[in-house]
Amino acid sequence: MVILIFFISIFSILCLFLWFFKERKYKTSDSVASAYDDWTNDRLLEKLWGDHVHLGYYTLGLPNRDFRSAKVDFVHELVRWSGLDLLPRGSRVLDVGCGIGGSSRILSRDYGFDVVGITISRAQVDRANQLSPSDLLCRFEVMDALQLKFEKGSFDGIWSVEAGPHMPDKQLYADEMLRVLRPGGVLAVADWNSRDLEEKGMSNLEELVMNQLLNQWAHPEFASINGFRRNLLNSRFCGGSVDVDDWTKYTLPSWNDSIFEGFRRPGAVLGLGPNALMKGLREIPTILLMRWAFACGLMQFGVFRTRG
Repeated sequence: MVILIFFISIFSILCLFLWFFKERKYKTSDSVASAYDDWTNDRLLEKLWGDHVHLGYYTLGLPNRDFRSAKVDFVHELVRWSGLDLLPRGSRVLDVGCGIGGSSRILSRDYGFDVVGITISRAQVDRANQLSPSDLLCRFEVMDALQLKFEKGSFDGIWSVEAGPHMPDKQLYADEMLRVLRPGGVLAVADWNSRDLEEKGMSNLEELVMNQLLNQWAHPEFASINGFRRNLLNSRFCGGSVDVDDWTKYTLPSWNDSIFEGFRRPGAVLGLGPNALMKGLREIPTILLMRWAFACGLMQFGVFRTRG
């Protein structure tokens, strides 16, 4: 009974936090750009998590890595799993939803790729360019992933991590990435996905949680793993089979670590002033709800690979 009361109390506090702070519902692509401009300009996420906003990869059975190291590990694991590492040095790779360029810099530095990173956030592009050494073959542009300004078959590889939830049209998202991928090129995608809600619907509690996960971080909707696999297969630009996997168990520790970083690096938050502290506290309820959703099976971490 004590444990039940504890969890009810925690959930009540989370609901109060989420009610008190203004939601960031998806309205248009501008609402996504505005959210990422804010997160980038205050440097809070960069100070806490480093160059990468995405989750980390934790090898099962081994002690948890440092959160920032786990994020780097994630990049290398997805490169290997997708087959992107089989591309020769000098291959041209598009990073869709590049953030401040953490993955792009690894792809360029460690694999010798010529990387173009795109994001809808002007602030992210500016910061990515500031952080990237001039000797790396990577550059960054403001661009909508649903309206890529590249010719068909322009890239040898496509890379996209945790960008899909912001896309209102998942089929167009798949089509555009595959359109600019050359025949035989490699596509690697990793995303937050809902479970297949056609097979198993949501309880009242799950509906409440899902609503917050969508509205707090400007997500129009989550695709399921099978749903986005169908989007890729249904694209007229798809060159063959689509392989998928569920990496929830490898990425789940990221959610707790993303909060613990604030305690490991208190100066990173406090040094940015009281506004940054309040913004950091504002994100904790959504992070905890994300962790709960992934642990309970409402959400899954899907990875996808295919050829052009």
